[in-house]
Amino acid sequence: MCFVKNMFQEAKKNYLGIDWGASDVGVALAHEETGVAVAYETLRNDKNLLEKLGEIIAREDIGVVVIGIPSHVNRTQVEYAGEKLGKALGELFFVEVVYQNEMFTTKLAQQNLIHRGVKQVSLHDDEEAAKLILEGWLEKRRK
Repeated sequence: MCFVKNMFQEAKKNYLGIDWGASDVGVALAHEETGVAVAYETLRNDKNLLEKLGEIIAREDIGVVVIGIPSHVNRTQVEYAGEKLGKALGELFFVEVVYQNEMFTTKLAQQNLIHRGVKQVSLHDDEEAAKLILEGWLEKRRK
């Protein structure tokens, strides 16, 4: 991995939303000054995922990573894969990691894309879901 912790110690202010999936990971961004989440890209969930996320964190000056996980309803000592990713990101890149309920975000993302007339919805629904996750967290934070 080409990034080291000291590269990430300066103040960071932008936000990264993540919709973790076993094969694809959706990514969304929001800049602190606007607070508007935008779909960014979909990454393959492969051996290079942490490095690719690290590059985005550095390039986009990310200070907070928001990862979608299922609702905590009836949760008993389970660690979701998104939480494992969050721990790794926090340790490697000195970012604050928070979690946001992701229930139904993929379905809502697909509906949004269809409504906007986007072709090949399945190619964009992960990054759109990441946008919804990030929007939800930003809205909760504003209150």
